[in-house]
Amino acid sequence: MANERGDAASQTPRTGGAQAARPAAGQPGAVPTTIRWDDSNLKSSYANVCNVSSTREEVVLVFGINQAWERGQAELQVQLTDRLILSPFAAKRLATLLNNVVREYESRFGVLNIEARRPGESAPSGA
Repeated sequence: MANERGDAASQTPRTGGAQAARPAAGQPGAVPTTIRWDDSNLKSSYANVCNVSSTREEVVLVFGINQAWERGQAELQVQLTDRLILSPFAAKRLATLLNNVVREYESRFGVLNIEARRPGESAPSGA
């Protein structure tokens, strides 16, 4: 499934392929910039594992796939597939966007419980 062009790109909300940005604050009469999203080279990848590290200059997101479906294994192997390197400013904007998406998701479908369960524990009701 990695790096295949699929439905995820077509599900991204867009307004006619272009989006008008607001003029910068404090600049009266500034002409808004139009953003055109070019997805001609867009690739989609699936990940069910993500790890993050950072330095002062960058935030690194590493994505992969955990294919271990059995619980209680002594060792798990995760196939890392993609690395995304962001500036701290872009990472903060991404964090804000993701927080908004998760808040909207949970308001529609219920709270996502991300607490890890111990082997043998039953799933909490509603999960």
